Amino acid sequence: MSLASRLASLAPGANPKVIEMALEARECAISSGDATGAGEKLAVIDYSMPSTQKRLWVFDLRNPRVMYSEYVAHGQGTGENYARNFSNLDGSHQTSLGLFRTAETYTGNNGYSLRMDGLEPGFNDNARARAIVMHGAWYVDPSMAQKMGRIGRSHGCPAVRAQVAHEIIDTLKGGQFVFSYYPDNKWLHESRLLACPTRSTRAVVAR
Repeated sequence: MSLASRLASLAPGANPKVIEMALEARECAISSGDATGAGEKLAVIDYSMPSTQKRLWVFDLRNPRVMYSEYVAHGQGTGENYARNFSNLDGSHQTSLGLFRTAETYTGNNGYSLRMDGLEPGFNDNARARAIVMHGAWYVDPSMAQKMGRIGRSHGCPAVRAQVAHEIIDTLKGGQFVFSYYPDNKWLHESRLLACPTRSTRAVVAR
């Protein structure tokens, strides 16, 4: 059984094709030299799912298992319950797509936070300049869905529940990977990590 299949069997709520794409993007980033080190933790976010569902999974790739299955916010400019619009531009308050490499932690306006560097030019490589980070937020609360029809939204950051933020950030800090998916045609067909020259051409549309 492939690693993608093993992870999919451990996370029945996740789209197996999205997991496979995340692993392929990670492999391409490492093999092409865009990222150094193994990066044995991988967070997969499926923004095609509504915010009222758990759509973030953190996988341990060395000893295949699901470490976390969580709610995650998208940007205010990206949509209401469903994500629709994505951007790499500062001030857009929109979420960015593609593969990110995690970096250092810091404590800022949103508390303990994790900086990320986007590895996809034109799609997420402005993440650090935009301060697109992982952090905890009070508004990532599934009980809000009963009142508002969605959880709260960020300024583009993949914000998670405050109760689990610190441990998730500590799991992902220092050179791990975060993969943000949505069936966006431009990204699917122009991402260099999804069309890696080190592997044969294959379909990239997950849904």
